[in-house]
Amino acid sequence: MKIAELSTRFPPAPGGVERHVGALARELGARGHRVRVLTSDLETEFPWRRFPPTVPRVEATAFGGIERLSVWSLPGELHYPFFRGLGAALARERPDVVHVHTFGTHQVTVARRHHRRYGTPYVLTAHFHPITSIYGGWTRHRLRGFYDRFLARGAVRHAARIVVQTREEERLLRSVVPELPPVVRIPPGPTEAEPLPAGAPSFATRFGVSGPFVLFVGRLAPNKGLSVLADAFAALRAAAPDAELVVIGGDGGAGSAFERRLTERGVRSAAHLLGHIPDDRYVAAAEREARILVLPSEYEAFGLVLLDALAHGTPVVASRVGGIPELVEDGRAGLLVPPNDAAALADALKRLWPDEERRRAFGRYGQMVVAPRYSWAKLAERLDAVFSEVVGR
Repeated sequence: MKIAELSTRFPPAPGGVERHVGALARELGARGHRVRVLTSDLETEFPWRRFPPTVPRVEATAFGGIERLSVWSLPGELHYPFFRGLGAALARERPDVVHVHTFGTHQVTVARRHHRRYGTPYVLTAHFHPITSIYGGWTRHRLRGFYDRFLARGAVRHAARIVVQTREEERLLRSVVPELPPVVRIPPGPTEAEPLPAGAPSFATRFGVSGPFVLFVGRLAPNKGLSVLADAFAALRAAAPDAELVVIGGDGGAGSAFERRLTERGVRSAAHLLGHIPDDRYVAAAEREARILVLPSEYEAFGLVLLDALAHGTPVVASRVGGIPELVEDGRAGLLVPPNDAAALADALKRLWPDEERRRAFGRYGQMVVAPRYSWAKLAERLDAVFSEVVGR
């Protein structure tokens, strides 16, 4: 089967959706399909930065190929990436099915237009985020509200299937588009990374982390609860002076404010802001070596980094929002706290930090019970069945 995967960005661009599409393309290719990824030439959206010339715009791969198209956007809070030539690329490829990622994006409109012209079915994996978690100010939120009220239904109603990752994601999506096409719930899998080579330094040694550490992995974006994290870490540091904070992730618009908050709380010297680490082996090593992984987001459709940590046997502390409670059983694999509550987050960290027996129990449960429920192979198998069904129709 010829499958077109449409995504705003694709690895080596960082991000959860990007990892999702990359893993899926490899798995579908391994199942014998020809996969063509049509994506943009953007490395990051916030700030707006294109890949350097060393990243090829057209690339042959084991699963098929990648084409990185140019995109443009209106300035400031009107930010919205528009693809140049995406419709023409789809017409040239003539796939059997189009798999488009992320509700509310330009590529969904293009997939719908291609369907109406050629009859090619499209499947939408929503990666849905509510308005409250959208990056930007008042104007950007108003624009998203306009899309939800007047454009969303037309963009998705012709989809052959809608794919969500959790029940909560489906509930939120139905609050915007009550009459959805058939919905299937298919969660992702943990990030697969090779171990560090024999004799390689540990993550802590390689990056100069001298004490036990709390780990955050993700974009430094406004919806990630970073000010809450800074306040909670300051409280933990007061109770456990050897605690350090490791932050892995590129700046998504909130990096400077986060650093200022750490400085104001007097804990900047104990925080290691490492930016994006492109070597997944060291990210995986950080998740194994961390005492706790923390994710204080205001919203997460799933929380893939939590699954990664649990697969490595590391307990988690996270916000009770979005799809997180469906992944993390509170009191079994980690602790869940209300969002935007620094005191509750600090209390959870301080309770778990010195309790080695409880941390080990959480880690074992996450690694032995939770993580085996999820895999990219299972995701590809179920999507393969969905694609076969809609193409057959």
